[in-house]
Amino acid sequence: MTVLDSRPDVPGDPHGRIINPMEGSEALISEAGVSMAPVEDLGAGRGPFWLDDWLRANATDVLAWRRHIHAHPELSRHEFATTELIVTLLRSVGLKPWVLPGGTGVVCDIGSGERCVALRADMDALPLTEATGLPYASTVEGAAHMCGHDAHTAILLGAARALAGAPELPGRVRLVFQHAEEVMPGGALDMIAAGALDGVERIYGLHVDPRLEVGKVGMRVGALTSAADLIELRLTSPGGHTSRPHLTADLVHALGTVITGLPALLSRRVDPRSGTVLVWGAVHAGQAANAVPQDGVLRGTLRTADHEVWTALEPLVASSVESLLAPTGVGFSLDYRRGVPPVVSDADSTALMRAGVEAALGEGAVAGTEQSSGGEDFGWYLEHVQGAFARLGVWPGEPDPQSDIHRPTFVLDERALLCGVRTLVHTALTTLA
Repeated sequence: MTVLDSRPDVPGDPHGRIINPMEGSEALISEAGVSMAPVEDLGAGRGPFWLDDWLRANATDVLAWRRHIHAHPELSRHEFATTELIVTLLRSVGLKPWVLPGGTGVVCDIGSGERCVALRADMDALPLTEATGLPYASTVEGAAHMCGHDAHTAILLGAARALAGAPELPGRVRLVFQHAEEVMPGGALDMIAAGALDGVERIYGLHVDPRLEVGKVGMRVGALTSAADLIELRLTSPGGHTSRPHLTADLVHALGTVITGLPALLSRRVDPRSGTVLVWGAVHAGQAANAVPQDGVLRGTLRTADHEVWTALEPLVASSVESLLAPTGVGFSLDYRRGVPPVVSDADSTALMRAGVEAALGEGAVAGTEQSSGGEDFGWYLEHVQGAFARLGVWPGEPDPQSDIHRPTFVLDERALLCGVRTLVHTALTTLA
């Protein structure tokens, strides 16, 4: 594995060992002769002893895995090299992972016994071009890990290999390396169909949060993210001249009616406490200023934090569109695509995860967090088993500015990787205890 870094002057041997760490050269030297500085383990000394020992010896490997994946991103359902890397690293410590039929996505059990808790990480990149200038930035044009899935994968790999070296475990820990989180309805459905939740009593996951300081984990009981559906509305008209709109059906006027009218109608027909919001992202119609177009399209997303509201939205949108367009004479077809359900952490699982965070990082590590309108297909798992989802702080703190995810400039504090490893390990142990 080639790990890129901006410190090629740090001495090391061809096998990646540090030659003289006493002279400020504590870094991992890659086969290419470049180096990577280590990071502080904010949970060092909190145990168990085997986890402390493993992180002391392997922390730089966790960073190396993350940087390698970051430099070689793969888009949804094409995570073949990432899958191969995961399988190789798991097999190297005696584990027996299996790959989903599509060739991406990995499931693997550690330990034995009746009880089983699952830990999930997603691993696909976004169709963006990176603009961070990092020495290990994406080498793939039009693909980049701007959502932190590279960190999620490296964290779960670290937790897996640490757990594999534990003297004993009180049950089984199932690793779920999921593909295709960034597309709807999400790779979680493939995982569930393949049996990834069979025998699992609870499932946990982490997502990086650049608004939360490193060393903190944001948690809440109830909805953490929203359901996210896609709406595509296609309109048709005979067309005509703009000087004679009374002789045709004014398609652009009809589009405007839906653009403003549908969000307004929904705000009066849905409980405002549900956090339901419709936002249009694309509208296309016509070319000439003096011609009424014959077709047009409107696309947007509809989000809600309430599961019951989510199940009722599709027929409500269909009837509302029909009533809005009836007076216009414009024809339409509605393509309503249900996306992902809201992520709703139950109270018991949240309490167990909170205990895991406190054991891993200290009592002050747990922070409150707000409900987001963003979508996350972890919600599909929670349709089948109980579980909790949390936000992992990756902001270095002042004076560094906060950099949001899904932007070409997103960066994270790599100390969070070790915090994530500790959190997942302790959460699994706490749940199985």
